[in-house]
Amino acid sequence: MRAISRNDAATLECLRLGTDQIVVHATSAQTGGALFAVEILMPPGGGPPVMHRHDPGEVYFVLHGEFAFYTEDPDGSVRRWTAGAGAVVPLDRGTPHTIRNESGADAAAFVVYAPGAPMEGFMRAAAALAADGDPGMDAVLTIAAQHGIELLGPVPAGRGRT
Repeated sequence: MRAISRNDAATLECLRLGTDQIVVHATSAQTGGALFAVEILMPPGGGPPVMHRHDPGEVYFVLHGEFAFYTEDPDGSVRRWTAGAGAVVPLDRGTPHTIRNESGADAAAFVVYAPGAPMEGFMRAAAALAADGDPGMDAVLTIAAQHGIELLGPVPAGRGRT
């Protein structure tokens, strides 16, 4: 495997999930299943519309813009905080969470999922489903369950922290 330069970016595979664009930098096949590395480009209002949890852990490196992170604490309360360019945000596996772009500008992050296969499988299946039109919630729930992702419901109001 060789390093990917910025000049290679135009040839990288892109997936579309809702309004978000996912640029694939390293597949789970390339990493022996250990990792799935992507760049997420999220417009204002973008991001998963629901809280969710899954086995893979995640690490976000915010490239530009600002993301709102929501996580559920062990006591069931939801915490919200924002992370801007240069921030690194790790999310433990199994943590109920979601990430949104609630700002008025585009945002981007480099994200690594470990292990890689569950998230890669879900993203590919969801992108394929969306390419055929607006997928119904039942279809999304089925795909999520097939890849070990539990969708937990709407993003609740969180107590703020920046």
